Amino acid sequence: MSVVLGDKCRFAAEAGEPGPLCRVDLWAAGKWLTCDDGMAYVPQFRRDVLDTAAWLRSSESSPLPFAGLSAEATHRRLMQRAGDDDEPEADYQLRDRFRVLLWGPTTDNVTAYLFREEDRLVITLSFWREEYLLSHPEDAGAVFVVEIPAKEFVGILEGIAAALGAS
Repeated sequence: MSVVLGDKCRFAAEAGEPGPLCRVDLWAAGKWLTCDDGMAYVPQFRRDVLDTAAWLRSSESSPLPFAGLSAEATHRRLMQRAGDDDEPEADYQLRDRFRVLLWGPTTDNVTAYLFREEDRLVITLSFWREEYLLSHPEDAGAVFVVEIPAKEFVGILEGIAAALGAS
């Protein structure tokens, strides 16, 4: 039996039967994020999800870093020099500070950033894998933006961890 948590139009997760490997499907902004690989190694995935929840509870997350830029424009700016050998260390550290959904192979087909505006979160994401973009050309170059209350997002993360048990 699987468990579905959240709203697929904002952020949702569906976890299958717990075990060492488990199917986990994720959605954000109405997009299926785990379309390339939905099999999670549960101990690692669960720890990563709980680490994200703890980071959000600690209030270490930050607001949009560039005054006057929308969340979509901020995402594009952070992506601009990603992987560039000449990228300044400060740019790398800034981009790294906002990265989210770093949960192993299930989410490595998307680049996602999270920004905190008081009690709400803004998550931006884009798909980068060529195979995905060939089959979904409408998503090429698109940045998807989700706004969700921080408490709701943390609740979904904790629910995922609980559904996966202590495997």
